[in-house]
Amino acid sequence: MDAAGNGPLIDPSNPGRLPGVQSHVCRNLGRGGTILATDQPRSTGTEKDVELAAAGDTRAFERIYREHAARVHSLARRMMGPEEADDTTQEVFVRVWEKLDTFRGEAAFGTWLHRVAVNLILTRARSRRRHGAWIVDDEEAVESASTGPAPAWSSMDLEAALARLPHGARQVFVLHDVEGYRHEEIAEMLEMAVGTSKSQLHRARMLLRQHLAA
Repeated sequence: MDAAGNGPLIDPSNPGRLPGVQSHVCRNLGRGGTILATDQPRSTGTEKDVELAAAGDTRAFERIYREHAARVHSLARRMMGPEEADDTTQEVFVRVWEKLDTFRGEAAFGTWLHRVAVNLILTRARSRRRHGAWIVDDEEAVESASTGPAPAWSSMDLEAALARLPHGARQVFVLHDVEGYRHEEIAEMLEMAVGTSKSQLHRARMLLRQHLAA
């Protein structure tokens, strides 16, 4: 379905592109302190729509898309950059459609979908990493890294500043300060040492301070 509400959103048998992604995106990045994933989807009707979509109902899947696209796009934009956010979001929802029959309801559907999105984004990141190093292990930064709460960033300025971060520092920052993962979890996700995760977070915060002060 396009922005005017015409036609199907996605044909699962031939996914192509997911149109209108940008028009459904909430660009709110936080409220100070540790950045919150404030664009949480609503839960009304989700369970029934998941059941219908798993049985092949594309209209139910459209509703799932509209309910969750903003958060997925926001995550993709912050971790991969605005130039890859649309394609990444499209790929996430194609993957969700393909994996709907594996959802067992052991966690909230939004949590499950978010994990699918994170895993896919990290897979894309690993592919990018194979084509060029983007992790810098800074032992001095590890020693000086703050263990306190994240600084209070202003939302719109931070969006622009995030886009200027190196990919490794950006991803650790988003996973830790935006999504709330612990360094041990991030280290496992990104296949790095815990100390490297800490150093990348410190690096990201320092670079963001510099960008926002400029």
